[in-house]
Amino acid sequence: MKREINFIKCNPTQNMTILVKTDHPAEEYRHIASKIMAYDSVYAEQVGFIVKPNGHEAAAHLHMAGGEFCGNACMALAAYLVSENDCNPNDLTEIMIEASGTDRLVSCQVKKREDDYHCQIAMPVPNKIEQRTITYEGMDLDIVIVRYPDFIHIVMEVEQVNEAVRDRAQSLAKLLGVTLGANLIGILLYNAGTGELAPLIYVPLIDSMIWERGCGSGTASVGAYLAWKHRGAITAPIKQPGGTIQVTAQFDHEEITGLAIEGVVGIVAEGKAYVDV
Repeated sequence: MKREINFIKCNPTQNMTILVKTDHPAEEYRHIASKIMAYDSVYAEQVGFIVKPNGHEAAAHLHMAGGEFCGNACMALAAYLVSENDCNPNDLTEIMIEASGTDRLVSCQVKKREDDYHCQIAMPVPNKIEQRTITYEGMDLDIVIVRYPDFIHIVMEVEQVNEAVRDRAQSLAKLLGVTLGANLIGILLYNAGTGELAPLIYVPLIDSMIWERGCGSGTASVGAYLAWKHRGAITAPIKQPGGTIQVTAQFDHEEITGLAIEGVVGIVAEGKAYVDV
């Protein structure tokens, strides 16, 4: 038996995102996501479900399949909501949405362009940033832990990203997924000299591990790390395989007081998918 799924597929910095528009029980999210994001289906890096918001201030609620927070998916949803209205190019629209992984409303500013949408969103501020040296696989690794209520990002400065570095990052993500109990583990390999980021995102609930081509929340964490490291506000372009996402981090009284990212979202497909149940 197959279930019909209405979806829209978006391209925020090549972090291909499927937004499911039909209503489904929350207990089916994991199964639907694993099927629809597969290579032999619609194919994407992540799946979010659009549901009715809990409050009146939000235009919609985005629930990611693994219960995590995702900046790029929030931008994708905001772009889709704007696309449903009759907006002219260069019109600026502000939208508030609810999202899994955060208790705060997410503010999104969307400007329609000729073929895509330029989006800027306010991101959750980390609870804590700390530096540690850990011994892993016989090596001492200098890492920075960026902690949020429901997910953790690990920033590691590297000079190059080769197969050995990638393998080590994947093993570390798996280990942390087992030991920390977070909804999401991100290993962010950052080259400070070139401003390049290779983001690995692991969602234990759906056992999804992907080297993303563009990571919004990872970009925000790198921005928070840079502001924390230099003890001051920063604005920086973070180059990733799928393109560049800009981050702005505010820093005051020894803490991060604000985070925002901005990038471009394209809407690439809309239709029906059929998933075995």
